[in-house]
Amino acid sequence: MIGYLVLFIPMVGVSAYTFSQFALFRGVTDDILQIDNRMIDLVQKISDSILTQTGFERKYIITKDQEFIHQFSVVEADVHAQIDQAISIAHNTRQKEMLIRIRDWYARYKSIFKEEAVFVENNQPYFQDGYKEEKEETVNGILLELKSLKLYIERDTYDKVKRLGESVSRANQIAIVMAVGFILLGIAATIFTTRSITIPLSFMRKKTKQIAGGDFECGLDLSSPPEIGELVQDFNLMCNRLKAMDKMKSDFFSLMAHELRTPLASIREGTNILLYHQGGGIEEKQNEILRIIAEESNRLTDLVNSLLDLSKMEAGMMALSLEKTDIGYLIHQSVSGMQPLAMTKKINISVIIPPDLPALKVDKERILQALRNLIGNAVKFTPRGGQVTICAQSLEGSVKISVSDTGPGIAQEDINVIFDKFQQGAMTSYSKIKGTGLGLAIVKHIIIAHGGKIWVESEIGQGSIFIFVLPA
Repeated sequence: MIGYLVLFIPMVGVSAYTFSQFALFRGVTDDILQIDNRMIDLVQKISDSILTQTGFERKYIITKDQEFIHQFSVVEADVHAQIDQAISIAHNTRQKEMLIRIRDWYARYKSIFKEEAVFVENNQPYFQDGYKEEKEETVNGILLELKSLKLYIERDTYDKVKRLGESVSRANQIAIVMAVGFILLGIAATIFTTRSITIPLSFMRKKTKQIAGGDFECGLDLSSPPEIGELVQDFNLMCNRLKAMDKMKSDFFSLMAHELRTPLASIREGTNILLYHQGGGIEEKQNEILRIIAEESNRLTDLVNSLLDLSKMEAGMMALSLEKTDIGYLIHQSVSGMQPLAMTKKINISVIIPPDLPALKVDKERILQALRNLIGNAVKFTPRGGQVTICAQSLEGSVKISVSDTGPGIAQEDINVIFDKFQQGAMTSYSKIKGTGLGLAIVKHIIIAHGGKIWVESEIGQGSIFIFVLPA
């Protein structure tokens, strides 16, 4: 904006100067056309009228015909009107003074002629040569003054045109100077604008290299245009996200180390006992060791399978085998698998399914996997003697299924990330409950792959309700 203003303000100044020069040019031109040319025209008319009057008065002296007196009077009125008009448009004192002298000379000429006309009309003798000489003197004075006035007007017109030419020349010089100035200002503004963009981008490029090297520390605070400032904010947000993902990666490795260490240690110790016959000959004890090995092996197998499933889902390689299925049957099947654990914790599981629930076109195994994860989590997080409720209801064009529990609830800051992978291990409120943090991520992928949506409603101490909707 500063760069544009640097160019815009001088442009306004040059435009104002240009308009003022145009106004001056127009003023001078109008002055020449409307005043000087009219004055020259009036001077010529006055001169012609005076010469015409001298012709009438001479003819009257010779012929004594009153018609020539009448013609003289008509021309006299024209001369007065022309002199008055010239005085009214004269734009300086010099011209007015010259016109007043012409009017005085003309008044003297009329007086001499009218005085002579009295002698001629009464046939009285008079000194004719004296009157003739005086008339010629006054007429010559008028014509000389008119000639001087015309020369003065022409010289004034020439001076105006000369000043106008000088003004045009000066305007051209200023235009050239301003053009050079604009070019320099444009280059300076371009450099300023470019550097205001390239310098922040250079810092961001260096920071990008640091991020590529594993340094996710943020805090870029650059003085830059608003658009680059928004980019810097987004860059800082990206840094924070990468930092969080890096922490998530560390948490993942910690989680995997913890989850794999225990079963592997159990398998190792159990195997050593069997290999070195430390279990003795008691068949029951050996069976117990083998049972522990089988359970821990199953845990490892489930963990690896979950990782493989999630990897396929994130890569978009999950194949669905869709067929019309009774969702109520799948819910009951999932609940039956959780009943042994629920009975151990004395948790009551209720299922509310209306009889008119429509069949859904789904992949049975994947929906069973999602239901088992949700119901299993509900049983896992519900304290002894609690309640788990699974409800299904038909909506317009879809089926809504909810799994609610009476567990500890989920904090608001965790609700937004509960469906991200490995999040359980990062949430301290659930650190005492075993889990990989993959179950809800897998559930979300399964529901979305079926064209549905899933969310959770929860408050601390009020339990949780996991809800998903599938298209009918």
